[in-house]
Amino acid sequence: MSSAGATVREMSSAPLPDIVSSLGLAIAQGQFALDLNSAEIAKTLTTTEIEIDGKNYNLLELGFLPTFYAYTEATVEAKLSYTINESTETSISGSASVKVRTPFVVVAATVSASYARKFSVEASGSSSIAARLVALPPPEKFLKVLNAVIER
Repeated sequence: MSSAGATVREMSSAPLPDIVSSLGLAIAQGQFALDLNSAEIAKTLTTTEIEIDGKNYNLLELGFLPTFYAYTEATVEAKLSYTINESTETSISGSASVKVRTPFVVVAATVSASYARKFSVEASGSSSIAARLVALPPPEKFLKVLNAVIER
């Protein structure tokens, strides 16, 4: 059972710390990308102007705000199942025949033997990663700066 045992040991020693670390880094990079996207939308809102009653206003001045998002939770789930079967089959069969012819006796015998040892390993696994993303109000400092700009 040495090859089957090695397979089981490999499957049981999944690099869980690496998976958790990768998830954490992916979320941090994703959060950074979300923040940059909100900042780009803020820039676009300041450069997009509309005319109202002969006066131009940018969208930020009119109260349009970029949406900010944040990851609130993340879950890693991994499932692994495996089955190991080992079987041994042995069979022996034989036959003998005797013929008597005077003055001779003829004896014949056949023997058949077989031995089989079988291993089978079945493995299945599944994993999932879920992250929850929620919209947040704009940062307080952003709103303060925005209000100061609007008042000028």
